[in-house]
Amino acid sequence: MSLTRRSALAASIGALGACLRPDPAEAATRPALRRGISVWPWFSLTKEFPAPRTDYAWPPFQDQRPVPTRGDLRRLAEAGFDFIRIPVDPGPFLSFDEVRRRPLLEQLEAAVAQGLSSGLDVLVNLQINEATHHWNSARLIASAQAPGFRAYTALAAEIARRLSALDPRRTALEPVNEPPQACGSAVWHGVQRDLLTAARHAGPGLTLTATGGCGSMVPGLDALDPASLKPFDPLVYVVHYYEPYLFTHQGAPWMRGEPVYRALNAVPWPASAGSLERTLAAVRRRMEADREHTEAEKAAAYAETTAKMREYFDARPDRGFLVHGLSAVRAWAERHAVPPSRILIGEFGVLRSDARYVAAGAADRARYIRDLRETIESFGFGWAFWNLFDGLGLVTDDVSRAFDPEIVAALGLRMPG
Repeated sequence: MSLTRRSALAASIGALGACLRPDPAEAATRPALRRGISVWPWFSLTKEFPAPRTDYAWPPFQDQRPVPTRGDLRRLAEAGFDFIRIPVDPGPFLSFDEVRRRPLLEQLEAAVAQGLSSGLDVLVNLQINEATHHWNSARLIASAQAPGFRAYTALAAEIARRLSALDPRRTALEPVNEPPQACGSAVWHGVQRDLLTAARHAGPGLTLTATGGCGSMVPGLDALDPASLKPFDPLVYVVHYYEPYLFTHQGAPWMRGEPVYRALNAVPWPASAGSLERTLAAVRRRMEADREHTEAEKAAAYAETTAKMREYFDARPDRGFLVHGLSAVRAWAERHAVPPSRILIGEFGVLRSDARYVAAGAADRARYIRDLRETIESFGFGWAFWNLFDGLGLVTDDVSRAFDPEIVAALGLRMPG
């Protein structure tokens, strides 16, 4: 991008941000949800028994998973975050009977209270684990007739009731994470209305979230008509943004069905910061270390990766790409008279590059996070960074839990003392 175009873009974004500031009166009646971070896997990573069983060991969550301490939460508040997003796997809550479910709900309630006492508002997100063989979206939210939908709806209502009892001005409920239905799906519309109806009845003043189909991506929001959801206000509309995936998900081990990702490394941000040759060299080094796949499989993956990376470098994505992508969210908000303060980019982040194959990935990651965070804020939207822990985390590793100063700076925050 030329200096003139960059200057013009910065000026237009600054002017836009000035006219899209949140309404102070509205903000006083609900949680801030401006600068947040997810704290997975506090209530995730389970000890599920294999099929044909459909239950979990007790306690159901893995003992060695990283869980934020009170000190971690206080450091998040000191850094400048104003809320945490707690993803909750509903499987254990639905699997156990009422006697065992009660202590799980009490543990969740205690976690929310801990966040509140640390100076952070709290958004609880029911986040179905699609890797489970039983308590997945197909069983729980595929439609209003799904076998587990009634129980799932009752759980959402119970959590809404408990959050309301704690503090409806500082808590919120996100009933679903990344619904799998198609963009504009009438089935998803009905499922969402039923969930919001139950949650609103249980928590009359609680802030709830709504989202579009197709994984909460921008096209899903674009296909959502919020007029029919008006009875459920106060609502916050959630969008997830990880574009371009070839950069943010390079080397992602969980994307097993898409071999182009597993060997990706040294994908630069912006594209002009690197080259096709450098990226493909890093891909070859990573493939050489791969002992899980045959040479034929690696050759096929390399050919596909080469084609995709040629497309990436030809497109030359940069900050303008992000502005263009989120402009669709702004257009939707203007079209439906939704204040920008009621839009939350509920997930964004970048997987760390593997330092064994490239040393410069950290700088690209920080540049992308800064570019996207500044773009989000320029539109007046709130955001929740993914994640505190794991390969996309704010911490440098899950053991030391030291905050990465480059990512803290990219998020516009400060290192805690």
